[in-house]
Amino acid sequence: MKIRLGISYSSTNFQNYLRWFDPEVDAGKVELIELKAGKSTDSDFALCDGFVLSGGCDIDTSLYQGAIDYPHKPEEFETERDYFEASIYRYAKAHHKALLGICRGMQLVQVIEGGKLIQDLGEEANGVHKKAGNTDRKHSIQINGDSLLANISRLRQGEVNSAHHQAIDPAQLGNNLMISAWAPETNSPEALEYLHKQDHAFMLCVQWHPERMEEKEKSPLSENIKQSFLSAIIHSL
Repeated sequence: MKIRLGISYSSTNFQNYLRWFDPEVDAGKVELIELKAGKSTDSDFALCDGFVLSGGCDIDTSLYQGAIDYPHKPEEFETERDYFEASIYRYAKAHHKALLGICRGMQLVQVIEGGKLIQDLGEEANGVHKKAGNTDRKHSIQINGDSLLANISRLRQGEVNSAHHQAIDPAQLGNNLMISAWAPETNSPEALEYLHKQDHAFMLCVQWHPERMEEKEKSPLSENIKQSFLSAIIHSL
């Protein structure tokens, strides 16, 4: 049975998300469906067996009552995309569809569930996390041993790529969310999942970019995540 996977459109590096699934698409196991604000509707959501929320621009501060101005604020927000992807998340949750959030996608889940964001990590922490030109940073993470992420990756620590200047505020977590990984250098959250998983579909969010990691096919923090996500979808069909 072919999985129909909905991937939210990003104006930056969108092809990386599509290429991540090339082996499964080429094998006839996965069909990718682009979901785009202003174009896609609930009827398109209904075609999908699972969803990926992609990375990109900062979330509009109005969605979480953040400060209007802050360091490294983008020239423009993509507010229509924010609300559109919020509807994807709510649809997935209501219909028990598996969901994977990546970077911005993780922050969006936090916001939708009523949590707050650290709007800028500060220059020192940005030196660990924020993209340097066109090059991702690299840093270590620690993984909660009692988490879905630990079960998937079979790791308690690892190395990930990084390209963000905002983060989940651990003091103001969203409803039923738990931090399942963090960066020990900065104590910045690196993964989210449901705290109470009963009666919920697969949901994992990561702050890094598994779709463009170096040697991603060999990394448990990319390949294992992808395969576990797809497996969860198959078992839900």
